Amino acid sequence: MKLGMRWFGRGYDTVPLKYIRQVPGVKGVITTLYGTLPGDVWERDAIRALKDEVEAAGLQVLGIESVNVHDAIKAGLPERDMYIERYIETLSRLGEQGIDLVCYNFMPGFDFTRSDLHKAREDGSFVFAYDQALIDRISPANMSEYMAGISDGYVMPGWEPERVGALKRLFELYDGIDHCRLFDNLVYFLSALMPVCRKYGIRMAIHPDDPAWPVFGLPRIAGGKEGLLRILRAVDDEHSGVTLCTGSLASNPGNDIPDIIRALGKRVHFAHIRNLRHTAPGIFEECAHLSADGSLDMYEIVKAFHESGFDGVVRPDHGRDIWGEKAMPGYGLFDRALGCVYLNGLWEAVGKSAVLSKNQNNQKI
Repeated sequence: MKLGMRWFGRGYDTVPLKYIRQVPGVKGVITTLYGTLPGDVWERDAIRALKDEVEAAGLQVLGIESVNVHDAIKAGLPERDMYIERYIETLSRLGEQGIDLVCYNFMPGFDFTRSDLHKAREDGSFVFAYDQALIDRISPANMSEYMAGISDGYVMPGWEPERVGALKRLFELYDGIDHCRLFDNLVYFLSALMPVCRKYGIRMAIHPDDPAWPVFGLPRIAGGKEGLLRILRAVDDEHSGVTLCTGSLASNPGNDIPDIIRALGKRVHFAHIRNLRHTAPGIFEECAHLSADGSLDMYEIVKAFHESGFDGVVRPDHGRDIWGEKAMPGYGLFDRALGCVYLNGLWEAVGKSAVLSKNQNNQKI
């Protein structure tokens, strides 16, 4: 396991690299060129400067999250081939710098949806929360204003102004796009990327839908075990894999996270590990990583990763806003650092338990 933290880059992230460097066990960051737009070709100098800045802080660039996929690709528009070529060029430039992991999503319109980014909890912390009844009362056309009102002035990933400012056009874009067409468009996209991924050893890791069901009538195809396996079978190449996000998948309490981890096996290239608490059907809130604080058994999740031979990059996902820290919602230092330490402890405990069990079995023989 390679432990990292997400970092949005200078000028966007409230957490400096020198603080991330001090979190025990953290080897590097998952980062991006946050100011780029979907469809842009990333400049070589900008990639190199980002990598140099991270390495100067004593860390590694462990991967990119995200090289955003243009909606023309997702919707299968005539101009998608042009945008795919641009995407391939960006991957080539990342590969030239030795960056070999790219997390992306294929969710139409929105990267993630929450009804609250600052819900007060009983311990005085603040978290992301989702209430389907609240979402159902919001007109999609008003989502940009709604998100701006709950994001405390920060630009949230997936909700950049240039994107949400064109929501009406985005919904028109996906008119007539059902699950089957969206899936076919993903396969078309991934198939085109595989040659450059093989050349540079780049692992593409699709992020599950968040939440794990359709929102505002837009189709979703990566919400659970069968959907993810279908994607992997359709592009059966080791370079096409999954970002196993425990929180996104667990938004649907019917998803068995340890079972999904074992089913996907070596095709899990990257992991977001976090906990959440279900309070009613269609209602959940994010919480501390500790198992007792939410609905997930984090020990069993980490154990499943370990038993599957996972040796990729892990990062704690959204943290609580705690101790008065002023930061981008979900991406402060304090609670994510606690999450890192907790995950480190679980990984050590699972590893030592496995060795102890093996030695005991050998003694019996």
